[in-house]
Amino acid sequence: MKNFRALEESGQALIELAISLPLLLSMLLGMSELGNLFYCAIEVTNSARAAAQYATMNGGAFSITNSSGLDTTGMLQAAQSDSNNLGTAVSFSSTPTYSCTCADGTANYSCNVVGSYPSGCSSSHLIVTVTVHTQGTFTPRIKIPGLPASYILQGSSIEEVLQ
Repeated sequence: MKNFRALEESGQALIELAISLPLLLSMLLGMSELGNLFYCAIEVTNSARAAAQYATMNGGAFSITNSSGLDTTGMLQAAQSDSNNLGTAVSFSSTPTYSCTCADGTANYSCNVVGSYPSGCSSSHLIVTVTVHTQGTFTPRIKIPGLPASYILQGSSIEEVLQ
């Protein structure tokens, strides 16, 4: 009688495995996609930082004589080069800007001087900051009904121009 009972229960583990394996595999794939989404979000933020650093290291807003004052072409190239997985899917969500303030907080100084460096803070030095906002599109490899086919990821960075 003992041998007959052991034969009855020998297939139980196989049935439990067949029931639980699809659930475990779907959880594993879901965690992989979520990790990839987070990694791409970090890349978008790092690309904004790379674009802002490019602007600050290449004269800030005062070396180019175009209407915005910033080398947006070079900034975008730096942002796209920094994001390996997304590449050209990274773009600016808004035009990069720069602003000027006096270090002692007395006034917000206007930076609308294209081609020359502004002056005007009498009691302190001028602080120039570059602001960059990037976005990238993440498309999951696994399509799940009810979830979006792609996600727009946002990144931003504010860097101070060294003087």
